[in-house]
Amino acid sequence: MQLNDKVIIITGGCQGLGRSMAEYLAAKGARLALVDLNAEKLDAAVTACRAAGSEARAYLCNVAREEEVMRMVDQVAKDFGAINGLVNNAGILRDGLTVKLKDGELTTLSLAQWQAVIDVNLTGVFLCTREVAAKMVELGSQGAIVNISSISRAGNMGQANYSAAKAGVAADTVVWARELARYGIRVAAIAPGFIETEMTASMRPEALEKMTAGIPLKRMGTPAEIAHAAAFIFENDYFTGRVIELDGGLRM
Repeated sequence: MQLNDKVIIITGGCQGLGRSMAEYLAAKGARLALVDLNAEKLDAAVTACRAAGSEARAYLCNVAREEEVMRMVDQVAKDFGAINGLVNNAGILRDGLTVKLKDGELTTLSLAQWQAVIDVNLTGVFLCTREVAAKMVELGSQGAIVNISSISRAGNMGQANYSAAKAGVAADTVVWARELARYGIRVAAIAPGFIETEMTASMRPEALEKMTAGIPLKRMGTPAEIAHAAAFIFENDYFTGRVIELDGGLRM
């Protein structure tokens, strides 16, 4: 699929990987619907995409809420007249050990911590995929859906909730690729490792150095490298049902 003039929805599009992907796809001529909850940052991302020469619009939406997702997808279709793709990027962290004993005090990962991550990182991906795919079928549009999984899908200490969600995203990527191929809709995923984002920038230097030392390429990935992978998935019409591991060789 050539990206020029194609309509792509990006959730979590106001910052980090979402904004990087948005600007990258904008430079290729894609028309973008950026979805998030921070109006100010969304407006800044839209401005950046327009500066790259693309049409872009902002949509406030909580991807974990069914009614909001349904309204958002309907509005995007009305505003742009088409939908050709989706990047399921929205996600949150609520890290913590499932059970922890320290200095005689026992704590556990709360149900609220578990459910919040599952709601956004897994249920939100399901809702957006379902609604976008249904609208694409309704409109007779072909294209692709890109899911953002994670290296943590293999299991990461302190991330029982996040790992479960990202493993679910990877598994459902295969399911949806098989289900939606008949409609001309491809589904694939990217599983990033450690990437230079606002979150990693806030880490202590010594922690960053230790983390980077374990990566065979001896550096973190850049948001632009994730964006490049997303563009590849959209543009390669024979790529579907697979997860691109983009982690510098960390997960062998």
